[in-house]
This record gives sequence, structure tokens and C-alpha cells, in this order.
Amino acid sequence: MENKTLANPAKKGGGLGGLVRSQQFIAFAAMIVLYFGFFLAAESFRTVNVLTLILNSSYYLAFLGIGVTFVIATGGIDLSLGTVMGCAALLGGRLFSVHGLPMWVALIGTILIAVAFNAINGILIAYIGLPAFVATLGTQMMASGFGQILSKLEKTNWPSTVSDPGGAFKNAFQIQVQREGATNINIPTGLLLLVVFVIVMSVVLNNTKIGRYILSLGSNYEATRLSGVNVRKYQFYAYLINGIFVGLAAIAYSAIYTSITAGFGAGQETNAIAGAVIGGTSLSGGIASIWGTFFGVIMMSVLKAGLPKIGLQSQWQLFLTGIIILVAVIIDVRRNK
Repeated sequence: MENKTLANPAKKGGGLGGLVRSQQFIAFAAMIVLYFGFFLAAESFRTVNVLTLILNSSYYLAFLGIGVTFVIATGGIDLSLGTVMGCAALLGGRLFSVHGLPMWVALIGTILIAVAFNAINGILIAYIGLPAFVATLGTQMMASGFGQILSKLEKTNWPSTVSDPGGAFKNAFQIQVQREGATNINIPTGLLLLVVFVIVMSVVLNNTKIGRYILSLGSNYEATRLSGVNVRKYQFYAYLINGIFVGLAAIAYSAIYTSITAGFGAGQETNAIAGAVIGGTSLSGGIASIWGTFFGVIMMSVLKAGLPKIGLQSQWQLFLTGIIILVAVIIDVRRNK
């Protein structure tokens, strides 16, 4: 089915009015309002360190969000991406720190570990026919256990500074400029890298055959199959793309936070999925926005950084995140109707 008319409904709109009413724009506006709300409410929020904190947590969450957007676009879900990220970061780091392999091998190994688990997800869901919820719940437990078994519950340390052996990859996310007699400046190169990936994957989702077919699967699986599309193949591709970005998320986390403990990553899938849904990706499939996911994830990071500054603890983040997700899903349901 080489239908050039297939399009992402999230990209449709009636000019400027359609853009303003889109959920992607709403996510962007909410992100801005939330940031300046915290900026005005708390003096301690108005620092470069807080902005750096927001960006640092946005890198790995955005990579997770980009990947899972492709999965959700098919009408699927991935509950394993948090623990798979943790497993990949844990085992990939050990290739360098324990087994003495070059850093480039450790980085590629990290991505391949994440891709392997997502290939399992893709086979179970696309070819065996298991529900995505069940399949990814199983691989979630497998990834957590596998990482703990091979690491023997020991912490893995990635290079802590750029000057450490193998630490040059950290420059992709943050470059520290040393100034004589003044405070060092941290340049968030990770934001530029992330924007490049957002642009590229937005084009892939909306302007390539693989992206159109992935959206078509979520819109109407049976009609897509009857049109002659190899639906299993494209469903499998969605999970492979997800695996690549879970691996990139593991690298981003390791570059910023350096120390990985056994069992890390559990629960991160909630924030990534929430960012995608807030940004306009429909949980029923067929509608997705990479830019919306990007804005939604940064909004989550702003919320995480801002709440403690106004005196609210982390449990409030969970409570408010739940409310935000419910509102986003209600909007999605009304839109689908």
C-alpha cells in the first residue's frame, strides 16, 4: 500500500488557528507557563544550576519519549523501557569499566542491549501475537533481573569527567568551559543533539513510508493489513526504533549522572509515556507528534525541578503528573470522538 495520502492527524490543522488549538502547541505553552510560574514563585529557581538540572533530566527522558512515541503510534505500549534503559547502562558501562573494552565498544554495546530487548518485544507482539501490555511487562522483569544477575548487584561507574579515560563522549551532552578566576560555564550541547534527533525523527514519522505505515497500524490495523502492507514487519520496526532510543537514553543518563546502580530505571517509563501523551500522542494509536513529546518531556522535567523550590516534595510530582496525564487522555478521547 503505497498511499501518499496517509498522514498524521496530529500534523493537520487550519493554519495558525489550527496550530494554536493543537495539543503540541498546548504542551509548549504549558511548558513555558510552568517554567515562568516557578521562576516568579521561587527565587531559588532562578539559577543556572536549576536550568542545567532541567536540561540534564530532559535528555534521557526525551530519548525514551521519542522511541515510545513510535510504539504508541501503532496502538501499542512499552512498560519495559525504564528497566531496559537501566540494564543497558549497567551492562554497557561494565564493558568499559570491568572488562576493559574501548569506550566506543561500550557505547555500541549499550545500544545493542536495548535493541535486543526491544527485538524480543517486537517478536512477542508482532509475530506471536501477545498483547503489548503483557509482553513488555515480562521483558521489564527480565531486564531488571538480567542486569542484576550479570552485575552481581554491584554499582557501575562510567567516566565522571571528560578528562577521565573514555570520558570524551560526555562532550556530546555537556561541555565545560573553564574561565580563569571565574565560575566555569557548562554549555548544554545535549540540547542541540536532542533537537537534531527530534527534527530527524519527526521527518521519519510524518514523511517516510515506515512512519506512515506505523501511524496507519494505529489508526486501523485491519484495514492496513487488507491493503497489502506487511503489518507485522512495521510493528516490529516500531519496537526496534524504540530500542535504539532506549539505548541512547542509557548513554545520555550515563554521561550526566555516571553512577548506575542495579535496578535503576524502574518507573522512568511513566514519565516518558506521560510526556508523549501530554504532547499529543494518542494512546489508541494513529496520532503522534515527536515535537509534542519533546515539549511534554521538558514540561515534566520543569515540574520535577520546580516543585521542591516552592516547598513541595516529590510525592506531589507523582500526584500532579497523574492529574496531567488524566487531563491529556480526556482531551485525546474527546478528540477521537
